[in-house]
Amino acid sequence: MVDKVLTANRLSDGIAVWLDANGQWNEDLQSSLVARHAEAVASLEEIGKRDFSANKVVDVNIIDVAEEDGRLWPTRLRERIRAAGPTIEYATGYKPADAAFIAV
Repeated sequence: MVDKVLTANRLSDGIAVWLDANGQWNEDLQSSLVARHAEAVASLEEIGKRDFSANKVVDVNIIDVAEEDGRLWPTRLRERIRAAGPTIEYATGYKPADAAFIAV
């Protein structure tokens, strides 16, 4: 099975977030809780549904990640861009994505 993490967009500002091991939505992909078996994935799905229903997050998805050199790497380009930040100047406090992280 491929490793998976739970991602969404924070409802308050639209920023991409990932669920961490403490059950909190975090802006850092590297802090994500990684599901490595079917039961863990099912648990992430339930947490995503709960937090979506509670209006904490939107666009909840379970995504595939690979661990390389101790870092999590989303397998899809879209998710790498979401993890690294926008590809352009976005807003104060948010720098453009690191092109090396996004590169496929």
